[in-house]
Amino acid sequence: MDWNDRFAASTVGRPGPPSVLVGREDLVPTSGRALDVACGRGTVAVWLAARGLAVDAVDAAPAGLALGRELAGAEGVSVRWIEADLDDGLPVTVSGRYDVLVCQRFRDPLLYPTFAGLLTPGGLLVMTVLSTVGDTGGRFRAAPGELRAAFDHLDVLVDEEADGEAHLVARLR
Repeated sequence: MDWNDRFAASTVGRPGPPSVLVGREDLVPTSGRALDVACGRGTVAVWLAARGLAVDAVDAAPAGLALGRELAGAEGVSVRWIEADLDDGLPVTVSGRYDVLVCQRFRDPLLYPTFAGLLTPGGLLVMTVLSTVGDTGGRFRAAPGELRAAFDHLDVLVDEEADGEAHLVARLR
């Protein structure tokens, strides 16, 4: 799938939290720094910025980033948009520590230690990946318990797997 073509055919979204945080928005701080990995159209990045966080948002698709810029402008917030192919790892422009790190529907287990290492003490990790739980599987899907095992050194607040998705919300101790 070519994500740039998909986003080029898409429209500007609406700001909102990751689905796993709906009803749990109070877990997200209202100040500090946030990183949105594989941000797509930027709806979560803009939501984080509107909460008061300084946000870096990374995606490989220029069309998705353009939609995010448009949404941020319409909402009157600032986001630092970074174009990078995440298959090559996080870009060097992603540096320092973050109070919130969100990664939705991008799975690279080799990056899991990097994600945890980017969190400030007490920092919040919010992950959603495609999962084999409740699905037929495939090479991009996580095995049961993958996120929990990868981040077992964090305080796990939410660990859910069903309907082809795995969600994890955790804090760095």
